[in-house]
Amino acid sequence: MTFRYLPSVLKFCYLMGLCLLISCGESGKRTSVDPGTDTQDISSEESKPVNTPGKKTIVFFGNSLTAGMGLEPEESFPARVQEKIDSLDMDYKVVNAGISGETTAGGESRISWLMRDRVDIFVLELGANDGLRGIPLSETRENLQAIIDTVKNHYPDVKIVLAGMQIPPNMGPEYTAEFREIFPDLARANQAYLIPFLLEDVAGIPELNQADGIHPTVEGQRKVAQNVWEILKPIL
Repeated sequence: MTFRYLPSVLKFCYLMGLCLLISCGESGKRTSVDPGTDTQDISSEESKPVNTPGKKTIVFFGNSLTAGMGLEPEESFPARVQEKIDSLDMDYKVVNAGISGETTAGGESRISWLMRDRVDIFVLELGANDGLRGIPLSETRENLQAIIDTVKNHYPDVKIVLAGMQIPPNMGPEYTAEFREIFPDLARANQAYLIPFLLEDVAGIPELNQADGIHPTVEGQRKVAQNVWEILKPIL
């Protein structure tokens, strides 16, 4: 699914919802959109990766989409992935390191702290807030590459999974197209696994998104988890 195939009304709704992400916080801030929003704060001890004896660790590193903004923590797509893992009796522990409003610059500034505990699989979901702010694409690329480099420098055998994202064309067709290509380009350059579009079959579908038009509902998160699982399961 690409944005050009969405009906015009859904495009408009999705664009309006995406614009709300801009207000999710400045780069590197660890706060949610509003005091009532449920989100994971990586500064807390509970959010810190904890190595469970006999289990490998999967870290989901992202923004409000990963954090499951507007939902209970157990309803986020990383939590749904943990359910799938548990149902198959696999020895993996999922850590949700999502923060609402996170940009690639914010992610780059906190990634070293996160590497204090072992990471076996690293799922990188950042970039959407950069695109919506019109941040130069070269900066987004550099920050994402710096995050990947830091993870690899700490754990050379880590498996990297990159979540592809898309943005509406309000920044112009050239910017939009180049933004979309950042993710497959980085995946190829780093021999990483790619989720082509994290919100495939969810973006632009009203009943699968909350009132803001961008953050998935409980059912939308289930579908996002399935998009992730299709890429993640074969490498576990």
